[in-house]
Amino acid sequence: MRTTDAYRRDLDGFLEFLAGHLAATPDLGALCALKPADFRAWMAARRRDGLAARSLARELSAVRGFFKYIQRRWGLDAPGLLVIEGPKLARPKPKPVSEDAALRLMDEAGHRGGEPWVEARDAALVALLYGCGLRLSEALSLTGVDYPLPAALRITGKGNKTRIVPVLPVVARAVADYVRLCPMPVEPDAPLFRALRGGPLGSRAVQKLMQTLRSRLGLGPSATPHALRHAYATHLLAHGGDLRAIQELLGHASLSTTQIYADIEPARLMAVHAAAHPRANRR
Repeated sequence: MRTTDAYRRDLDGFLEFLAGHLAATPDLGALCALKPADFRAWMAARRRDGLAARSLARELSAVRGFFKYIQRRWGLDAPGLLVIEGPKLARPKPKPVSEDAALRLMDEAGHRGGEPWVEARDAALVALLYGCGLRLSEALSLTGVDYPLPAALRITGKGNKTRIVPVLPVVARAVADYVRLCPMPVEPDAPLFRALRGGPLGSRAVQKLMQTLRSRLGLGPSATPHALRHAYATHLLAHGGDLRAIQELLGHASLSTTQIYADIEPARLMAVHAAAHPRANRR
């Protein structure tokens, strides 16, 4: 209902603007005859009203949906809308957990007073997410073939892109502890991480685990499984990691995607610049 109400408000505002812009209430013919300049004038007016880019993108989506309906219902097109691009949206900054919080999460996952093999499993998962920067889906896709963990894992991630990820000894030990305690045998074609009844561990179960851990540790709602991957990248950069190398470790297709971590650690980049630029120490 709220979505419908918002859609109606967006269209009412668009049509109200057109009535003033065209000095007449637009009919179907007038709507389909709108030029790119007319749509841009509406978008400019909305920005002058103080509308944020994300809200304007939502309103433009409602207008596009309206014209798609017109096309389906009456077979009429609005070519002027086809060339209109939406506003550029600022990419949201990652919200990594701190180094201290990451270490506390790993420790708390293995010391909650539950079944030893379950706690070992959870601790191993948290260690993998933070220690290797894996996506949750990538960690849960590991099978018995991947055990024992090698010095470097070959991970196939988004876009079927394969990358090599170094495995820290502490991560390998955590996974080995879990396998040693797990009541289910490690089989080549079976998932490495098992649920209580022996099936594959699901992502929802890991999300619930993180909810429990952040509640116990007093962390905010941004402490999610993916926040550990963000922490991996951010902490590498903070300790001198090369941005291009971090791009490869994360499996990002574009450096611009990895660049968001530089916005979180500007002090580190300033220090690197001061240390590396040949004129940095000259008066």
